Amino acid sequence: MHAGVSLGVLGLVISFIVIFCVTRQCRLRYVDQESNNQNVEKFLLAHGSLAPKRYSYNEIKKMTNSFKDKLGQGGYGIVYKGELPDGQLVAVKVLTEIHENAEEFINEVASISRTSHVNIVNLLGFCYQSKKRALVYEFMPNKSLDKFIYKRGLTDSECSLEMDKLYEIALGVARGLEYLHRGCNTRIVHFDIKPQNILLDEDFCPKISDFGLAKLFKQKQSIISMFGTRGTIGYIAPEVFSRNFGVVSHKSDVYSYGMMLIEIAEAGKLVEIEPIQSSENYFPEKIYEHVLLKVKNLDDLLTDEKEETEIKMVMVGLWCIQTAPSDRPAMSKVLEMLEGSLQSIQIPPKPFFSSPKLQFSSSINTDTENST
Repeated sequence: MHAGVSLGVLGLVISFIVIFCVTRQCRLRYVDQESNNQNVEKFLLAHGSLAPKRYSYNEIKKMTNSFKDKLGQGGYGIVYKGELPDGQLVAVKVLTEIHENAEEFINEVASISRTSHVNIVNLLGFCYQSKKRALVYEFMPNKSLDKFIYKRGLTDSECSLEMDKLYEIALGVARGLEYLHRGCNTRIVHFDIKPQNILLDEDFCPKISDFGLAKLFKQKQSIISMFGTRGTIGYIAPEVFSRNFGVVSHKSDVYSYGMMLIEIAEAGKLVEIEPIQSSENYFPEKIYEHVLLKVKNLDDLLTDEKEETEIKMVMVGLWCIQTAPSDRPAMSKVLEMLEGSLQSIQIPPKPFFSSPKLQFSSSINTDTENST
Protein backbone atom coordinates (compact mmCIF):
# COMPACT_ATOMS: atom_id res chain seq x y z
CA MET A 1 0.00 0.00 0.00
CA HIS A 2 2.83 2.35 0.89
CA ALA A 3 4.42 1.57 -2.47
CA GLY A 4 1.16 2.46 -4.22
CA VAL A 5 0.89 5.75 -2.34
CA SER A 6 4.52 6.59 -3.11
CA LEU A 7 3.98 5.91 -6.82
CA GLY A 8 0.85 8.06 -6.75
CA VAL A 9 2.69 10.96 -5.10
CA LEU A 10 5.59 10.57 -7.54
CA GLY A 11 3.19 10.65 -10.47
CA LEU A 12 1.50 13.75 -9.07
CA VAL A 13 4.87 15.50 -8.65
CA ILE A 14 5.88 14.63 -12.21
CA SER A 15 2.53 15.94 -13.49
CA PHE A 16 3.05 19.22 -11.65
CA ILE A 17 6.56 19.53 -13.08
CA VAL A 18 5.32 18.89 -16.63
CA ILE A 19 2.50 21.41 -16.23
CA PHE A 20 4.91 23.97 -14.79
CA CYS A 21 7.39 23.53 -17.65
CA VAL A 22 4.72 23.73 -20.35
CA THR A 23 3.13 26.79 -18.72
CA ARG A 24 6.51 28.48 -18.36
CA GLN A 25 7.41 27.76 -21.98
CA CYS A 26 4.09 29.18 -23.17
CA ARG A 27 4.59 32.26 -20.99
CA LEU A 28 8.11 32.80 -22.40
CA ARG A 29 6.82 32.46 -25.94
CA TYR A 30 4.11 34.99 -25.19
CA VAL A 31 6.66 37.39 -23.68
CA ASP A 32 8.93 36.97 -26.74
CA GLN A 33 6.02 37.58 -29.09
CA GLU A 34 4.98 40.69 -27.18
CA SER A 35 8.58 41.92 -27.22
CA ASN A 36 8.78 41.41 -30.99
CA ASN A 37 5.46 43.20 -31.47
CA GLN A 38 6.78 46.11 -29.43
CA ASN A 39 9.95 46.18 -31.54
CA VAL A 40 7.85 46.42 -34.70
CA GLU A 41 5.75 49.21 -33.22
CA LYS A 42 8.89 51.07 -32.09
CA PHE A 43 10.33 50.71 -35.58
CA LEU A 44 7.17 52.13 -37.18
CA LEU A 45 7.10 55.07 -34.76
CA ALA A 46 10.80 55.80 -35.27
CA HIS A 47 10.50 55.90 -39.07
CA GLY A 48 7.15 57.65 -39.26
CA SER A 49 6.05 58.31 -42.84
CA LEU A 50 9.33 56.84 -44.15
CA ALA A 51 8.53 53.36 -42.82
CA PRO A 52 7.50 50.73 -45.39
CA LYS A 53 3.76 50.10 -45.61
CA ARG A 54 2.42 47.47 -43.24
CA TYR A 55 0.06 44.93 -44.82
CA SER A 56 -2.31 42.45 -43.23
CA TYR A 57 -1.92 38.77 -44.02
CA ASN A 58 -5.18 38.86 -45.99
CA GLU A 59 -3.75 41.66 -48.14
CA ILE A 60 -0.60 39.59 -48.74
CA LYS A 61 -2.74 36.62 -49.72
CA LYS A 62 -4.78 38.78 -52.09
CA MET A 63 -1.80 40.42 -53.81
CA THR A 64 -0.22 36.98 -54.46
CA ASN A 65 -3.51 35.47 -55.69
CA SER A 66 -3.41 33.00 -52.78
CA PHE A 67 0.30 32.31 -53.34
CA LYS A 68 -0.26 31.02 -56.86
CA ASP A 69 2.98 31.99 -58.66
CA LYS A 70 6.11 30.77 -56.85
CA LEU A 71 9.33 32.52 -57.89
CA GLY A 72 11.81 30.74 -55.65
CA GLN A 73 12.59 29.35 -52.22
CA GLY A 74 15.33 29.94 -49.68
CA GLY A 75 16.25 28.87 -46.19
CA TYR A 76 13.83 31.27 -44.50
CA GLY A 77 10.87 31.32 -46.82
CA ILE A 78 9.25 31.20 -50.24
CA VAL A 79 9.07 34.07 -52.74
CA TYR A 80 5.87 34.61 -54.73
CA LYS A 81 5.01 36.95 -57.57
CA GLY A 82 2.37 39.50 -56.61
CA GLU A 83 0.59 42.61 -57.78
CA LEU A 84 -0.40 45.73 -55.86
CA PRO A 85 -3.82 47.39 -56.34
CA ASP A 86 -2.22 49.98 -58.67
CA GLY A 87 -0.91 47.20 -60.94
CA GLN A 88 2.72 47.31 -59.81
CA LEU A 89 4.35 43.88 -59.81
CA VAL A 90 6.06 42.81 -56.59
CA ALA A 91 8.00 39.89 -55.13
CA VAL A 92 6.61 38.72 -51.81
CA LYS A 93 8.87 36.72 -49.49
CA VAL A 94 6.72 34.75 -47.05
CA LEU A 95 8.74 33.53 -44.09
CA THR A 96 8.15 29.97 -42.91
CA GLU A 97 6.68 29.53 -39.44
CA ILE A 98 9.07 26.71 -38.51
CA HIS A 99 11.87 29.27 -38.10
CA GLU A 100 11.85 31.51 -35.05
CA ASN A 101 13.22 34.33 -37.16
CA ALA A 102 11.54 37.39 -35.69
CA GLU A 103 14.90 39.05 -35.06
CA GLU A 104 16.08 38.45 -38.64
CA PHE A 105 12.76 39.72 -39.96
CA ILE A 106 12.81 42.97 -38.00
CA ASN A 107 16.50 43.34 -38.84
CA GLU A 108 15.81 43.08 -42.56
CA VAL A 109 13.00 45.63 -42.45
CA ALA A 110 15.09 48.05 -40.38
CA SER A 111 18.23 47.63 -42.53
CA ILE A 112 16.66 48.16 -45.94
CA SER A 113 14.52 51.03 -44.68
CA ARG A 114 17.73 52.96 -44.04
CA THR A 115 18.94 52.60 -47.64
CA SER A 116 18.28 54.43 -50.88
CA HIS A 117 20.54 53.35 -53.72
CA VAL A 118 20.09 52.13 -57.28
CA ASN A 119 21.93 48.91 -56.40
CA ILE A 120 19.92 48.09 -53.26
CA VAL A 121 16.56 46.35 -53.60
CA ASN A 122 13.58 48.54 -52.69
CA LEU A 123 11.40 47.29 -49.82
CA LEU A 124 7.81 48.40 -50.44
CA GLY A 125 6.10 46.89 -47.41
CA PHE A 126 5.85 44.08 -44.90
CA CYS A 127 3.42 41.94 -42.94
CA TYR A 128 3.87 41.10 -39.25
CA GLN A 129 0.75 39.45 -37.93
CA SER A 130 1.31 36.91 -35.16
CA LYS A 131 3.49 34.25 -36.83
CA LYS A 132 2.54 35.39 -40.34
CA ARG A 133 5.43 37.40 -41.72
CA ALA A 134 6.16 38.60 -45.23
CA LEU A 135 8.32 41.15 -47.05
CA VAL A 136 7.12 42.96 -50.18
CA TYR A 137 9.87 43.94 -52.63
CA GLU A 138 9.98 45.52 -56.05
CA PHE A 139 9.74 42.81 -58.71
CA MET A 140 12.95 41.81 -60.48
CA PRO A 141 12.03 40.19 -63.84
CA ASN A 142 15.49 38.68 -64.43
CA LYS A 143 15.52 37.03 -61.01
CA SER A 144 18.93 36.41 -59.39
CA LEU A 145 22.51 36.40 -60.63
CA ASP A 146 23.14 32.71 -59.90
CA LYS A 147 20.91 31.82 -62.88
CA PHE A 148 23.48 33.44 -65.18
CA ILE A 149 26.50 31.87 -63.52
CA TYR A 150 25.65 28.22 -62.94
CA LYS A 151 23.26 27.77 -65.91
CA ARG A 152 21.82 24.54 -64.54
CA GLY A 153 18.94 23.23 -66.64
CA LEU A 154 18.93 26.28 -68.91
CA THR A 155 19.94 26.79 -72.52
CA ASP A 156 22.60 29.30 -73.54
CA SER A 157 19.95 31.59 -75.05
CA GLU A 158 18.08 31.68 -71.73
CA CYS A 159 21.01 32.63 -69.54
CA SER A 160 23.74 34.06 -71.74
CA LEU A 161 25.38 37.30 -70.67
CA GLU A 162 28.42 38.83 -72.34
CA MET A 163 31.48 39.62 -70.25
CA ASP A 164 30.88 43.37 -70.53
CA LYS A 165 27.42 42.94 -68.99
CA LEU A 166 28.77 40.68 -66.22
CA TYR A 167 31.43 43.32 -65.55
CA GLU A 168 28.73 46.02 -65.24
CA ILE A 169 26.83 43.80 -62.81
CA ALA A 170 29.99 43.29 -60.73
CA LEU A 171 30.55 47.07 -60.69
CA GLY A 172 26.96 47.70 -59.62
CA VAL A 173 27.21 45.26 -56.71
CA ALA A 174 30.50 46.89 -55.65
CA ARG A 175 28.85 50.32 -55.69
CA GLY A 176 25.94 49.02 -53.63
CA LEU A 177 28.29 47.52 -51.05
CA GLU A 178 30.42 50.66 -50.93
CA TYR A 179 27.22 52.60 -50.21
CA LEU A 180 26.22 50.21 -47.39
CA HIS A 181 29.69 50.49 -45.84
CA ARG A 182 30.18 54.24 -46.22
CA GLY A 183 27.16 56.00 -47.74
CA CYS A 184 24.48 55.32 -45.12
CA ASN A 185 24.01 57.32 -41.93
CA THR A 186 24.34 53.94 -40.21
CA ARG A 187 26.96 51.61 -41.65
CA ILE A 188 25.52 48.24 -42.70
CA VAL A 189 27.42 44.98 -43.09
CA HIS A 190 25.37 42.51 -45.13
CA PHE A 191 27.04 39.19 -44.17
CA ASP A 192 25.43 37.18 -46.97
CA ILE A 193 26.71 38.47 -50.29
CA LYS A 194 26.34 35.71 -52.91
CA PRO A 195 24.88 35.38 -56.44
CA GLN A 196 21.51 34.19 -55.07
CA ASN A 197 21.12 37.50 -53.20
CA ILE A 198 21.86 39.71 -56.21
CA LEU A 199 18.64 40.45 -58.09
CA LEU A 200 18.50 41.78 -61.66
CA ASP A 201 15.91 44.21 -63.02
CA GLU A 202 14.69 44.42 -66.61
CA ASP A 203 17.92 46.18 -67.65
CA PHE A 204 20.11 43.74 -65.66
CA CYS A 205 20.89 46.42 -63.10
CA PRO A 206 21.95 44.48 -59.96
CA LYS A 207 20.20 44.97 -56.64
CA ILE A 208 21.58 43.63 -53.35
CA SER A 209 18.81 41.84 -51.45
CA ASP A 210 18.15 39.68 -48.37
CA PHE A 211 19.28 41.68 -45.35
CA GLY A 212 18.14 39.14 -42.77
CA LEU A 213 21.69 38.59 -41.49
CA ALA A 214 22.85 42.21 -41.75
CA LYS A 215 24.23 44.15 -38.80
CA LEU A 216 24.07 47.90 -38.31
CA PHE A 217 26.76 49.88 -36.52
CA LYS A 218 27.90 53.46 -36.13
CA GLN A 219 29.94 55.11 -38.88
CA LYS A 220 32.97 55.63 -36.62
CA GLN A 221 32.84 52.03 -35.43
CA SER A 222 35.11 49.72 -37.44
CA ILE A 223 34.84 46.47 -35.48
CA ILE A 224 31.62 44.51 -35.00
CA SER A 225 30.89 42.66 -31.78
CA MET A 226 29.15 39.45 -32.79
CA PHE A 227 28.48 35.99 -31.44
CA GLY A 228 28.15 32.94 -33.66
CA THR A 229 28.59 32.54 -37.40
CA ARG A 230 26.38 34.01 -40.09
CA GLY A 231 26.43 33.70 -43.86
CA THR A 232 26.62 30.99 -46.52
CA ILE A 233 29.35 28.35 -46.57
CA GLY A 234 31.83 29.17 -49.31
CA TYR A 235 31.31 32.92 -49.01
CA ILE A 236 31.91 33.37 -45.26
CA ALA A 237 35.08 35.29 -44.41
CA PRO A 238 37.53 33.32 -42.20
CA GLU A 239 37.22 35.76 -39.28
CA VAL A 240 33.44 35.27 -39.12
CA PHE A 241 33.74 31.59 -38.16
CA SER A 242 37.02 31.95 -36.23
CA ARG A 243 38.18 35.17 -34.55
CA ASN A 244 41.75 33.83 -34.74
CA PHE A 245 41.86 35.18 -38.30
CA GLY A 246 41.01 38.75 -37.25
CA VAL A 247 38.13 40.99 -36.26
CA VAL A 248 34.73 41.01 -37.94
CA SER A 249 34.07 44.22 -39.89
CA HIS A 250 32.96 45.52 -43.29
CA LYS A 251 35.98 43.61 -44.68
CA SER A 252 33.94 40.44 -44.11
CA ASP A 253 31.62 41.58 -46.90
CA VAL A 254 34.66 42.27 -49.08
CA TYR A 255 35.66 38.61 -48.79
CA SER A 256 32.20 37.42 -49.84
CA TYR A 257 32.19 39.85 -52.74
CA GLY A 258 35.61 38.57 -53.84
CA MET A 259 34.39 34.98 -53.96
CA MET A 260 31.38 36.07 -56.00
CA LEU A 261 33.52 38.25 -58.28
CA ILE A 262 35.70 35.28 -59.20
CA GLU A 263 32.57 33.27 -59.95
CA ILE A 264 31.24 36.06 -62.18
CA ALA A 265 34.55 36.28 -64.05
CA GLU A 266 34.59 32.52 -64.58
CA ALA A 267 30.86 32.27 -65.37
CA GLY A 268 31.41 30.91 -68.87
CA LYS A 269 33.46 28.00 -67.50
CA LEU A 270 31.13 27.07 -64.63
CA VAL A 271 28.45 25.32 -66.67
CA GLU A 272 29.09 21.94 -65.07
CA ILE A 273 30.16 23.23 -61.65
CA GLU A 274 27.79 23.49 -58.70
CA PRO A 275 27.67 26.67 -56.58
CA ILE A 276 30.77 26.85 -54.40
CA GLN A 277 28.92 26.43 -51.13
CA SER A 278 27.60 23.00 -52.15
CA SER A 279 30.79 21.39 -53.43
CA GLU A 280 33.68 20.66 -51.07
CA ASN A 281 35.87 19.64 -54.01
CA TYR A 282 35.39 23.02 -55.67
CA PHE A 283 35.89 25.28 -52.67
CA PRO A 284 38.44 26.37 -51.78
CA GLU A 285 41.25 24.45 -53.52
CA LYS A 286 39.74 23.93 -56.97
CA ILE A 287 38.81 27.57 -57.41
CA TYR A 288 42.38 28.66 -56.80
CA GLU A 289 43.76 26.03 -59.15
CA HIS A 290 41.43 27.36 -61.81
CA VAL A 291 42.13 31.07 -61.43
CA LEU A 292 45.81 30.96 -60.50
CA LEU A 293 46.66 28.93 -63.57
CA LYS A 294 44.90 31.57 -65.63
CA VAL A 295 46.99 34.46 -64.26
CA LYS A 296 50.22 32.47 -64.36
CA ASN A 297 51.05 33.68 -67.87
CA LEU A 298 49.15 36.94 -68.16
CA ASP A 299 51.12 38.31 -71.11
CA ASP A 300 50.14 35.33 -73.24
CA LEU A 301 46.46 35.71 -72.40
CA LEU A 302 45.92 39.40 -73.14
CA THR A 303 44.45 38.96 -76.60
CA ASP A 304 41.26 41.01 -76.38
CA GLU A 305 39.29 43.34 -74.11
CA LYS A 306 36.95 40.58 -72.95
CA GLU A 307 39.82 38.43 -71.71
CA GLU A 308 41.51 41.39 -70.07
CA THR A 309 38.30 42.27 -68.20
CA GLU A 310 37.94 38.68 -67.04
CA ILE A 311 41.49 38.54 -65.71
CA LYS A 312 41.12 41.93 -63.99
CA MET A 313 38.02 40.70 -62.18
CA VAL A 314 39.87 37.56 -61.06
CA MET A 315 42.82 39.61 -59.82
CA VAL A 316 40.59 41.96 -57.82
CA GLY A 317 38.68 38.96 -56.50
CA LEU A 318 41.91 37.42 -55.24
CA TRP A 319 42.72 40.64 -53.39
CA CYS A 320 39.29 40.57 -51.78
CA ILE A 321 39.65 37.00 -50.47
CA GLN A 322 42.92 37.54 -48.65
CA THR A 323 42.85 35.61 -45.37
CA ALA A 324 43.66 38.55 -43.08
CA PRO A 325 40.97 41.26 -43.15
CA SER A 326 43.64 43.98 -43.04
CA ASP A 327 45.07 42.68 -46.33
CA ARG A 328 41.77 43.12 -48.16
CA PRO A 329 40.94 46.40 -49.90
CA ALA A 330 37.96 48.51 -48.86
CA MET A 331 35.10 48.55 -51.37
CA SER A 332 36.16 52.05 -52.51
CA LYS A 333 39.55 50.59 -53.48
CA VAL A 334 37.84 47.60 -55.12
CA LEU A 335 35.90 50.03 -57.33
CA GLU A 336 39.08 51.92 -58.14
CA MET A 337 40.83 48.71 -59.25
CA LEU A 338 37.86 47.46 -61.28
CA GLU A 339 37.49 50.77 -63.09
CA GLY A 340 41.23 51.17 -63.66
CA SER A 341 43.64 49.34 -65.92
CA LEU A 342 44.79 45.78 -65.37
CA GLN A 343 48.41 46.92 -65.48
CA SER A 344 47.87 49.11 -62.38
CA ILE A 345 46.80 46.17 -60.19
CA GLN A 346 49.35 44.51 -57.95
CA ILE A 347 49.67 40.73 -58.06
CA PRO A 348 47.72 39.56 -54.99
CA PRO A 349 49.45 37.34 -52.45
CA LYS A 350 48.37 33.72 -52.45
CA PRO A 351 45.92 32.94 -49.62
CA PHE A 352 47.67 30.57 -47.23
CA PHE A 353 45.23 27.71 -47.73
CA SER A 354 45.67 27.54 -51.53
CA SER A 355 47.77 24.81 -53.10
CA PRO A 356 51.54 25.39 -52.59
CA LYS A 357 52.32 23.94 -56.03
CA LEU A 358 50.61 26.86 -57.80
CA GLN A 359 53.34 29.49 -57.73
CA PHE A 360 53.19 32.26 -60.30
CA SER A 361 54.86 35.51 -61.27
CA SER A 362 54.19 38.33 -63.69
CA SER A 363 55.80 41.42 -65.14
CA ILE A 364 52.69 43.48 -64.38
CA ASN A 365 53.35 46.79 -62.57
CA THR A 366 53.25 46.57 -58.78
CA ASP A 367 53.33 50.27 -57.90
CA THR A 368 49.71 50.47 -56.71
CA GLU A 369 49.46 50.17 -52.95
CA ASN A 370 46.70 48.20 -51.32
CA SER A 371 44.21 50.30 -49.37
CA THR A 372 42.52 49.10 -46.22
